Amino acid sequence: MTSPFDPLRDQLLGAAEALADGPAALPEILAGIVDDVDHALREPLEIFPVCHHSPASALAMLRRLRAKQPKVVYLELCEDLRPLLTELRNCRLPVALQAFASELDGFPKESAPLSVIAPITEASAEYQAIAYALDTPGVELVLVDRSTDHVFQWQPDVSSPSGNPEPEEDLHGDAVGVEIGDLRPRFAELEEHLLHHGRVRHWSEWWDQFVEQPLAGADHDTYRQVMVLIGSLFRRLAPHDTRRFASDEDRERYMWTRIREHLAASGTDPADCLYICGAFHAASRVPEAGSAPGTPDFAITPRTATTWLYGLIPSSHSAIESQFGLAPGSVSIAAATWQKQLGRLRLTPFRLDGQKGTGRKSKKALPAPVAVAEPVTDHLTGYLAGPPVLDGLDEEELRGWCVDIVRLARRNGYLSSTADAIAVFETSILLAGMRGRARPTPYDFQDAAVTCIEKDTVPGRRDVRRLCEILLGGDRIGQVGYEALPPLARDVHDRLAPLGLNLEQRSIQRALLDLFAQPELAACSQLLWMLRYLLPDQAVRPIMGSRKLGEKHIQESWDLDIGRHQRSIIELGYEGVTVEQVLEQRLRRDAWDPKATAATALKAVENSLLFLESPRLTDELGARAIELLSAERTVDGAPDVLRRIRRLLGHYRATAPVLPAWCERFVTAGYAHYCTLLPTAFVDEDTGVRQVGAMLGFLFSMESLALSLGCDRTQLEIAVRQSHPEAPAKVALLWASLHQLGVLPLADLRTRVADLLGNPLVVPSVPQYVSGFVQALEPVPRLAPFVVETLSRVFAQLPDPVLLPWLPNLITTLKQQAAELVPVLTREAGRTFPGSLAALDSWTAPWNAPARSRPAATGVPVGPAGAVAVLLAGHRPAADAVAELIGCPGEWAPAEVASGVDADAVARLLVAYPQAVEGVADLVGA
Repeated sequence: MTSPFDPLRDQLLGAAEALADGPAALPEILAGIVDDVDHALREPLEIFPVCHHSPASALAMLRRLRAKQPKVVYLELCEDLRPLLTELRNCRLPVALQAFASELDGFPKESAPLSVIAPITEASAEYQAIAYALDTPGVELVLVDRSTDHVFQWQPDVSSPSGNPEPEEDLHGDAVGVEIGDLRPRFAELEEHLLHHGRVRHWSEWWDQFVEQPLAGADHDTYRQVMVLIGSLFRRLAPHDTRRFASDEDRERYMWTRIREHLAASGTDPADCLYICGAFHAASRVPEAGSAPGTPDFAITPRTATTWLYGLIPSSHSAIESQFGLAPGSVSIAAATWQKQLGRLRLTPFRLDGQKGTGRKSKKALPAPVAVAEPVTDHLTGYLAGPPVLDGLDEEELRGWCVDIVRLARRNGYLSSTADAIAVFETSILLAGMRGRARPTPYDFQDAAVTCIEKDTVPGRRDVRRLCEILLGGDRIGQVGYEALPPLARDVHDRLAPLGLNLEQRSIQRALLDLFAQPELAACSQLLWMLRYLLPDQAVRPIMGSRKLGEKHIQESWDLDIGRHQRSIIELGYEGVTVEQVLEQRLRRDAWDPKATAATALKAVENSLLFLESPRLTDELGARAIELLSAERTVDGAPDVLRRIRRLLGHYRATAPVLPAWCERFVTAGYAHYCTLLPTAFVDEDTGVRQVGAMLGFLFSMESLALSLGCDRTQLEIAVRQSHPEAPAKVALLWASLHQLGVLPLADLRTRVADLLGNPLVVPSVPQYVSGFVQALEPVPRLAPFVVETLSRVFAQLPDPVLLPWLPNLITTLKQQAAELVPVLTREAGRTFPGSLAALDSWTAPWNAPARSRPAATGVPVGPAGAVAVLLAGHRPAADAVAELIGCPGEWAPAEVASGVDADAVARLLVAYPQAVEGVADLVGA
């Protein structure tokens, strides 16, 4: 069969034969791309190849839709996104269609959540097709690409959906991007070759220079043939990747199967239809593309049981560039090119009726469609043989750019002037000439501006390249309208309406809440605190006020940036209908997470008390905390557990008549659990001193409550006696525990510390003992005077080579592990040391004072024998009254006996007054 492309094929084969040293597959490739063009153009169903976010594709689509006016438009887009398209009327472009799944059934659980996004901009062929189909009566729009469920079914690695290790724009995150027409070479050497010989730095710049500009004013046939040719070339030069190539072909079979099903069901003539797909897929040679009779349909696998949620999220030019690997500013330049070409060609684009940010919709009726079936002719030969027809130098446009960039640079702190504008103008023309271009492109202008204006430093937040992007269009950010928001997002807007703020505004707004004068704003305050917990930090930020157990503020101040975090609120709507429901689900998810700990569950309990008034949920989370605590085999979370359970117990004691049942069970379970783990934790090298101190703090501070609930103190005594630590810090903790249990008196504890300081072999490790005593303030706070005494003795007696290296370590340890204990030491030191410099000269440390003059207020009691004598001598009237009560006249011993300091003073006193002793014994029943 004769083809109009036979001369072109022969010409290319002749050129391939002339290259004797060329690749062996070159003739096959050149002949193959011509055959692909011929095959695509002979399809009964017109195939319209496009490139994603291409102004040339959008212009060609606009002209073709007005000329042909198809009755059915088949669009390469996930078929289950079709209901979202009507909601584009309520949005300001760019926005992205999104499918979201957090609860998976049929995919690995660790890959959750799954997300698919499809960005839509006005300067794209798909938006022109959507606007035409939705606003033109009698036109049907059919999406034929894989469903979002099949996107992940066919993906090699679902657990890493993005497939892109580079950080991406927050507006899209790690969602899988679905685009129409991914025209980029998959052969790295080919892309490098094109960039080198095109004298460009990025693929987006090459595409704009050699495809966008030449095709902007091309006729329909030339556009189709060139785009299919490019798609076929990239397809045939792609590296041999069997898995990826099979996935591409399966995708094409899927789309053709859906097209054939619709044609058979509707009975529509293929001549009245238009199939819009990427140029890569337009060059497909799968059997279904020919729609041959008797060809079996492609077997489409069923969808999984995963529930997908759909919605619209705001997008931006920078998000699209990051998502699809485009050069920064390329989408903004494409949007500016689109607007310029519309004015130059005097075309009116299709816009959805009511679309925000697109101006007034044109009411002009479409002209009558062109029904003449023109034969396929060769437009490639002439196009490839001649140089591209490019616009010449537009001095007025370039001059306007140069003046505006200088003005913008001055506003951002640069010392630019009219001379810089002239330099940028001349340099742009020079760079374009060096790169073989008829006119400077926006990329040439950027390079010239950076060269002429930007000096050594950037005075502000934006460099010159960023200023050029702003000048040429800026990072336009879309917005989803109120009517297109999910129920949760609309509920948030409605409940925050009393604040009187425009929540759609993309700037930070200050909200002032006077809860005393306007108690009705308490509901807004509660919602803001819940959003603070659920949304990113910058979306809702408190300036004045806090939310803690036992606190209640009458005034609050907030910085709200909800407009720029619209996507986060929309995705909350995928998890529930109300904010309270989402918060409850998050708390449950945190508490029942496989990596959850008892501290995590207690945090969820605290948050449920702060944000939700649900005793049922609080009891469930408390029961979960007991379960997790009993199952823990380490004590890494003991400090967090102690801090949180103390706070919760204080809250319940202040607000409830009795403790909840789960609190009582948590205390008893924790008492038994930590008693069991205590001996092991003391000797385990992986368990820190902070964790052991927190365990002892739990046991000693909760002891009275635990004993009242039925626990046995003997268990704690046995656990402490079975502990035999070797680390100095833990030994100090053990001594403090023995003192708390009454086994180790304070005098003996002081003696042990004195022995440490007096032993030259142990002196280097004394600082570690001191760190242990500081940590002991958590379980035994009454040791604060002793710790102050010990620190003073250490500073006084340790040699400098030992003391000085230890001081930074002590400060770091106190800051990281015992920050809350520092105020205890500070207050005790304030009570111990003199408060003025004059008193320091005559001051004697209490632990260095003689026994007779040692005051009881210092916290260092006198000896037991002298204490009784001093007490009796100091209160003689009381002693005489007791003696008279029991019938003993008695006589006082000499003063030296009454104030005796020897160990037998008590014995002599009792022997001197046997009748008093017997009387007191009878009185007390002994």
